[in-house]
Parts: sequence; structure tokens; C-alpha cells
Amino acid sequence: MSLKGALERLLGAPCYHMVEVFPRPAHFGLWTAAARGEPVDWRALFAGFQAAVDWPPSAFWKEIAAAFPDSIILLSTRDSAESWWKSANETIFRAAAANRTGPMATMVDSIFEARFTKAIHDREAAIAAYERHNADVRATAPRDRLVEWTPKDGWGPLCKALGLPVPAEPFPHVNSTDEFKARVAAGPPPGH
Repeated sequence: MSLKGALERLLGAPCYHMVEVFPRPAHFGLWTAAARGEPVDWRALFAGFQAAVDWPPSAFWKEIAAAFPDSIILLSTRDSAESWWKSANETIFRAAAANRTGPMATMVDSIFEARFTKAIHDREAAIAAYERHNADVRATAPRDRLVEWTPKDGWGPLCKALGLPVPAEPFPHVNSTDEFKARVAAGPPPGH
């Protein structure tokens, strides 16, 4: 959520993130269709958004990059695969295990199976999938479009890639593990 907030601040427009799926129930089906290899109108899906980060967009970065050929490709990573695992396991993977019915579960399962790993609770399998994803982005993204970024990098690389000045305010830091768990405990909106 920090990166989403930062990009919204820089671009002055909404940034698509998993939290944007909940108020748009039709998007569950669109992401599921994408995971099944069905065509998706990416421009329609992202209408009104200036950027997309996190999951599920990161699982379809190649298709999205092709649909938006002038966009940058932002590879956001952690300091280590182990720190990524700790965060993902305590938040995203735990939430995925808790929501086992309905369109959200179908979407999550479809994307993990097609684009990551079904074994999200297996530390080694999940880390291997994370490292495989990052290696694929580094090997196949056009060099002139790829920006590698970690949270500790702050505004600098983002502003440079976007040709924008660095804001005077501190980089946003939101969505701690505790904040994420509180949101999950509140549950998804009805019908999801």
C-alpha cells in the first residue's frame, strides 16, 4: 500500500492494487479469466487508473506491459527472499487461506496455480516462485523500461523513472503486518 500511495501522490491519479478489486466484483472474474489464458481488455480493466502495482497485476506484468508500451515496468522487491517470505506468509498467504469460498477464492487459486505456485504455504516452493518471477522480469523486461525498487529506496528511483521531482514529504509507510491483519479480520466486502 505504501507504493500505491506513493504512485498516487506522484501521478495525481489512482493506482490499481488488490484493494481495488473488492469494490469491483466483476474484476474477480476478469483476473480468473486472465489466469486461465483468456483474453482480457487491459485498457478497460484499468480505466481510470494511472498505474498498477502489487498483486494481481504483477502476475500479468508481461501482458499489461504489452498493452501499455510506454509504461515503466516496476520490479518491487524486498531486501531478501526471506524477508519477502515472512511478510507474504503472515499477510497475503494467511488471508488467502482464510477466504476459501466465492469469486475471490476462485481468483486467488487460479492465479497462484497459473502464475506462481499452488504451494503458497510451503516456504521453499513460495520462495522459489518469488525468485523465479524476479529473475524472469530481470531477464525479459526491456532494459529501458525496467525500474528495480525496494521500499528503502524511497522516492528517488520512482521520480527518476517518471521524470518527476522528488516530493518534500517523507515516503509513505502504510500497510504494516498489523494493519493488514486488522483489514483481513474485518473481512472482505459482502458477496466476495
